[in-house]
Amino acid sequence: MNLLEKLTKKWENSSDPFLIHPSGQLSFAEISAQDPVDLSAIKTGDVVALVGDFNPPSILTLLRLIDLGVIIVPLTVETAEDHEYFFESAQVDVVIKDSLINRRETGQAHPMIEDLRKRGNAGLVLFSTGTTGRPKAILHDFSYFLKRFETPRPTLRTINFLLFDHIGGMNTLLHTLFNRGVVVAPEDRSVEGILASCKEHGVEVLPTTPTFLRMMLMSGLIPGKVPESLRIITYGTERMDQPTLDQLCTLLPEVDFRQTFGMSELGIVRVKSEDRQSLFMKVGGEGVETQTVDGVLHIRSANRMLGYLNAPSPFDKDGWYDTKDVVEERNEFYKVVGRTSEVINVGGLKFMASEVERVALLHEYVSLVKVYAKDNPITGQHAEIIVEPAGTDRFDKFAFKKHLTKHLQSHMIPRKIIVEKVEVGHRHKRS
Repeated sequence: MNLLEKLTKKWENSSDPFLIHPSGQLSFAEISAQDPVDLSAIKTGDVVALVGDFNPPSILTLLRLIDLGVIIVPLTVETAEDHEYFFESAQVDVVIKDSLINRRETGQAHPMIEDLRKRGNAGLVLFSTGTTGRPKAILHDFSYFLKRFETPRPTLRTINFLLFDHIGGMNTLLHTLFNRGVVVAPEDRSVEGILASCKEHGVEVLPTTPTFLRMMLMSGLIPGKVPESLRIITYGTERMDQPTLDQLCTLLPEVDFRQTFGMSELGIVRVKSEDRQSLFMKVGGEGVETQTVDGVLHIRSANRMLGYLNAPSPFDKDGWYDTKDVVEERNEFYKVVGRTSEVINVGGLKFMASEVERVALLHEYVSLVKVYAKDNPITGQHAEIIVEPAGTDRFDKFAFKKHLTKHLQSHMIPRKIIVEKVEVGHRHKRS
């Protein structure tokens, strides 16, 4: 039985909505009954870029492509300027966009793609965020990726805030499909738009990012615009800061805040927060092992990627992956305090950029910040900070500098304070 047949059987005799979309509410049967895109020209083993979103045609096409045994590269229009790079990196044979199919000429296929073709298995290619260089093409065996959804789990009404090309977005879609849940696909991903969709459709779960949650605080729309239906907010993809979490927990006492952790390279990793107001989490579950090496978290996962298509393998000979996350440990729980790339070395004195950001966010007229290292001819490096004020008329750079001086050691105080908007990408993470 193929995937589409399996899901059709699972949803048999159900007229409940599966997808709430700007086009309306649709059951799974209504989605699968649509006029499908003509895929007759696509062959098993083709690498197919599917440019779409969580809309009915894209969902149906995705499921049919899995059953055809192709290697799928899900993309969104938000990354259009990078698509040509993605096509080349993933060795894309076919592009599907707006129901149109275009075949491309490609050279010799990567050995991992050839191996998937020989085994007749579908594949999934996701791209890293590319914060340290060009995005890496991450290849998964889709048959292994799907196995984790076969265990029944409870499903709540979830807004799919994370996008079509994100492992978290794909996880929400498939989890909801396998467990007969409801997924809400918002048209407007602004704070106001997301909260309005949550209220209109009785959303129970909001998966999001720390940056977006900080923007929620800045908006002044919470707690007043947060619907009573919202039970759980999950956050991940970047490090959360304690001041933001504390404020959220105070303003939304009935909401359970849960940290998520994972990387596209490792598949979905189960996480349990110590409690709603703690940044400590237990990482693991079946098929996942953890260890720390010099304070950095390493993970070995049975659901890991096959490898990169455009970069060397990041796994050591024993299969361990260096997450680059610097952590504190407490009773088998981990707290991410920063990235190895965020260590700033001032004359031999090392500290995390995240510690400076934490102190900066304690200032009442600061909304978003970003701290980074700059080369220094005397000390090797020094810190600089970009500050986005919460109300520019009240922010005073001199008072802010006094605030930093009061709470930080002298070598940690940024040499330069830049007052401007902190850039946030389409995934609602700081650029």
